[in-house]
Amino acid sequence: MIGDCHAGDPVRQVSLLPLESILKMRERGLEVGPGSFAENLTVEGLNFSELRIGTRLQVGEAVLEISQIGKNCPEPCEVSRRVGICIMPKQGVFARVIKGGKVRVGDEVRVLEAPR
Repeated sequence: MIGDCHAGDPVRQVSLLPLESILKMRERGLEVGPGSFAENLTVEGLNFSELRIGTRLQVGEAVLEISQIGKNCPEPCEVSRRVGICIMPKQGVFARVIKGGKVRVGDEVRVLEAPR
């Protein structure tokens, strides 16, 4: 992601969060939406619980490889201070870029290969 603070990080170049998790936070009364948890990509319909480190995803023209599941946030992290809770530690994933390319709103996210 051009200009992202993690752009040079070999492990956490791109962060992904399921839209379903954000919607659950809205049901709890939080005024949040895509991007509220500082995720780069908000993804709908992908079962994040099945993603493992090494899983490759096609997103638009780009290919990503899952490199980290969740993260350790300092307490409280910036997102927690802003919206009251951070769901990235348990529900977000991070990926490194295998092949760069354009990613547009509405692009399908497909699992290319998963580790056995």
